[in-house]
Amino acid sequence: MTAILTIIYILVLLIFALLLFSIMQIKLAGMKVKDFWDFIEANQMLEKLYRFAIQYQNMSPQEQVIYLAEAEKIFTAFDKVPAELWEEEYQKYKEVLKKYNDIKMIRWVSE
Repeated sequence: MTAILTIIYILVLLIFALLLFSIMQIKLAGMKVKDFWDFIEANQMLEKLYRFAIQYQNMSPQEQVIYLAEAEKIFTAFDKVPAELWEEEYQKYKEVLKKYNDIKMIRWVSE
């Protein structure tokens, strides 16, 4: 019983140490932990918007507004982290940005 408690205690300490190390690395990179977390969430949304941008050529006005709002959140989150973190996602980012600009242009012309 004591051996199991000792193992659990060591594992908890190890997890805590890894968490602190991760936070320290984020801070050393010049970022805030919240900005990094927003980046992780934006990265997940980027994947969804990328598939949406490729799949749908014509969107309803309501879909356009939603797309624009979500894309702006992504752009803001990606701007707060170093480009080295998301260079693998650059092509998806570029495609979402292209669709964003197309929608903005369409909406601007129609007004």
